[in-house]
Amino acid sequence: MIQTSFNIDKIRKDFPILNREVNGKPLVYFDNAATSQTPKQVIDVIVDYYSNYNANIHRGVHTLSQEATDKYEQARLKIQKHFNAASSDEIIFTSGTTHSINMVANGFSSLLKKEDEIIVSAMEHHSNIVPWQMLCERTGAILKVIPMNQEGELILEEYYKLLSDKTKLVFCNHVSNALGTVNPIKEIIEAAHNIDAAVLIDGAQAAPHIRADVQELDVDFYTVSAHKMCGPTGVGILYGKEEWLNKLPPYQGGGEMIAEVTFEKTTYAELPHKFEAGTPNICGGIAFGAALDYMNAIGFEVIAQYENELLEYATQELLSIEGLRIYGTAAHKTAVISFNIEDIHPYDIGSILDKLGIAVRTGHHCAQPVMDFFKIPGTVRASFNFYNTKEEIAILVEGVKRAKSMLL
Repeated sequence: MIQTSFNIDKIRKDFPILNREVNGKPLVYFDNAATSQTPKQVIDVIVDYYSNYNANIHRGVHTLSQEATDKYEQARLKIQKHFNAASSDEIIFTSGTTHSINMVANGFSSLLKKEDEIIVSAMEHHSNIVPWQMLCERTGAILKVIPMNQEGELILEEYYKLLSDKTKLVFCNHVSNALGTVNPIKEIIEAAHNIDAAVLIDGAQAAPHIRADVQELDVDFYTVSAHKMCGPTGVGILYGKEEWLNKLPPYQGGGEMIAEVTFEKTTYAELPHKFEAGTPNICGGIAFGAALDYMNAIGFEVIAQYENELLEYATQELLSIEGLRIYGTAAHKTAVISFNIEDIHPYDIGSILDKLGIAVRTGHHCAQPVMDFFKIPGTVRASFNFYNTKEEIAILVEGVKRAKSMLL
């Protein structure tokens, strides 16, 4: 059982939205893989910024600018410490994981040549597929795919066969947003490095549940979105090894990313500012740091233990429903369950659940190749967070039973 220091009632009081009703029912929020909810402690930081020191950063000598700059750079240091980057210069603020991935893909446009090969996994989010397809179109590089099995696990033996001296880049999510599978990224990274290929890991779904140590993983790039970690939308980070970030050209031109500008020539700023053109989401970056403070105060090991209890309980209870199939039965999963019931369309189940105040995600979850693999149009996805409860899962199970009785 979870440690006694974990007080779920106290934690739930930190999240104002959990007190609201939807369609006359208490909200049961199980769409955490899409975006998590925000605790009052983070909301207060956002209000404080706009109330007391809203100003542009890195540019002003006045007090508000200096205060905002200090808070923003303190947040960068918090993120560096959390992911154990070697330097805060390796933490680039972005608008989120999609922005981060596109930044790397754009940078490699000048480093790849025709018939170079890049590898992605079969269970990627569209954000970790489309940018690489676009990169291949620009450079003539070839995209190859690591296949998966019926349990929703990558087939590593096939991955090893794909690697060659032509492989320049490997891309894989740490955790599948559609299936909850925790991928063996340590082995994936090591095998790629053995042939001198770089690796980008999409950490968007892992970061809320697993505290990744980028130095221990020896990963070249790691991407994260704050809104999946109790932070605000519109902000995230790209971690990159300094040697790689120095190789890549700037993603955008403008203010902040320059050292000197003349009409004859522009020189670029040092890391991390080389990749941070324009006015950033200052409040978002500061709030991201506050969200990490909040989650670390609870403890990621404690969070993982509690969420695993929720996953095991929900899996057992949902499988008691006749005709229900879970997609993604890997041995290592985070708290995500994707399921369907016989011939019922997932959208219909999701619509009935919403009438009961239960928020789940339905569809292909921006992972259409995964759904094509299973030959289904989509799934109902229930994704849990540390502020959810077994009582809420029981409400979900009863709601699914009710939907089934109405639709069959």
